[in-house]
Amino acid sequence: MRRRVSRRGFLKMTGAGLAGAAVLGAAGCGGGSATSGSSSGDMWEQFAGTTLNFVSENTSPTSAIAANLNGFKELTGINVNVLQLELGALVQKVALDIGSGEGAYQVVYADPYQIMAPYHEALADLTEFNADENLPSIPKGVDDFIPTQLAAAGRFENEENLYALPYDCPTMIWMYRKDLFDKYGDQMSQDLGFDPTPSPSVTWEQYFQIANWFNENQDEVPYGTGHQARQYDSLMCDFSNILWSYGGDYFNSKGVGSLGSADPGPCTLDEPEALEAAAFYKKLVSIAHPGSVSWDWNATDEAFRTGQIAMAPNWHEFAAVDQDPAESTIVGKIGYSPLPKGPVRNANMWGGTGVGINGASPIDEQRAAWLFLVWATSPETMLMGMKSDVGGGTPTRGSLYELPEVKKAMEPPSNMPNLLTYDAVSEAWKPENIGLRPKIQSWNECDTALYTEVSKMLAGLKSPEEAMTTAKQYFDDAQTRVENLAARPRGVA
Repeated sequence: MRRRVSRRGFLKMTGAGLAGAAVLGAAGCGGGSATSGSSSGDMWEQFAGTTLNFVSENTSPTSAIAANLNGFKELTGINVNVLQLELGALVQKVALDIGSGEGAYQVVYADPYQIMAPYHEALADLTEFNADENLPSIPKGVDDFIPTQLAAAGRFENEENLYALPYDCPTMIWMYRKDLFDKYGDQMSQDLGFDPTPSPSVTWEQYFQIANWFNENQDEVPYGTGHQARQYDSLMCDFSNILWSYGGDYFNSKGVGSLGSADPGPCTLDEPEALEAAAFYKKLVSIAHPGSVSWDWNATDEAFRTGQIAMAPNWHEFAAVDQDPAESTIVGKIGYSPLPKGPVRNANMWGGTGVGINGASPIDEQRAAWLFLVWATSPETMLMGMKSDVGGGTPTRGSLYELPEVKKAMEPPSNMPNLLTYDAVSEAWKPENIGLRPKIQSWNECDTALYTEVSKMLAGLKSPEEAMTTAKQYFDDAQTRVENLAARPRGVA
């Protein structure tokens, strides 16, 4: 049921600017009453004076929100402190807070794989807040979120509980120097025997040949391709695209990448498709920019926008930086495509995350945090993020892509540069193309094992078969430890 907002509440929200009509749409139909003598019009003000702490990865949407918190404070009277960290530090910070039971960070950037899966029992079930007549509900309802992202970012094992609201949706696509492909395309086509124009029909083997052609036939960029192959989470992301496209996977369990699983079965990294993918990945990185083995996603983008490489697989939200003349030397020269296909399919790593509430926080702080979640993921706030000079988010809501100003921004010149990638990412988000890593409780350990072994393979210390076989054993051992721990009676160490 939707709650009615009083005229006072309406004036306050529209005056605040960032909540505006979007939040009104969530609360504007039907009756309802609030507790403690409050009317539906001041349900946004009932926790005025509260201070919330939001811990997040250092992402574009959070940068945009951090720079525009006045609207939320004017609407609610709630102060919000934002702490942005590198992903590994974020996971450690949340784990320590949850382990202590303090609930010091009421709002959590709940990475589905490294936070939600292992710690979902410590997160509040958001369905309870959404159903509370004394609180505003989700604008346009949960069905406005892109379905694949709602499952992957918000749920674990079932569709009843909701632990996070989809907040961002970085997706790996093929970024390339359109000017160089325009200039050399005909010659490449003659030399290579196929149309090199980036598209989902180009294979990974052809991508390798294109990269090698740039290495050997021009001097405008030092290398044809670059990769985020540092011994870190970025290496797992980069490798996974090829693993999936070759028909390999981490587990065969159905739904392990979307809703997740507590029992995914044995790891499948030692199967022929995975071994073939690993061998190809080693070959590809061998002709990439040598810096690749020390690059994460940030360094890969820096190399791309400063003219060191002609193309790269990377997160689409770097488009906001790549189109900024103050940061990039290639503004207006960039093209975007879904990643190449393998022998089995196209696969584009999705790295989205939701925002959740720490269940250890006092209940009134959790309820105040709900107000922040509703505001932060509202259509109006997401629209603000797309336009932000310091941010550059991409909506997780389907309805926003139907707005005329959003459709207009999909073509240059654009005041929402991430939308220039829309044709590529919308194709990547299709169920048959999206790449979802395993959402399992042991993923933190498995992730480390995977990128450690692949890094050894790239360094020539292990063969693809040795690396994948060892990684599989680590995966199986890690999952066994998690399952044994879950089977112990409460209170047993």
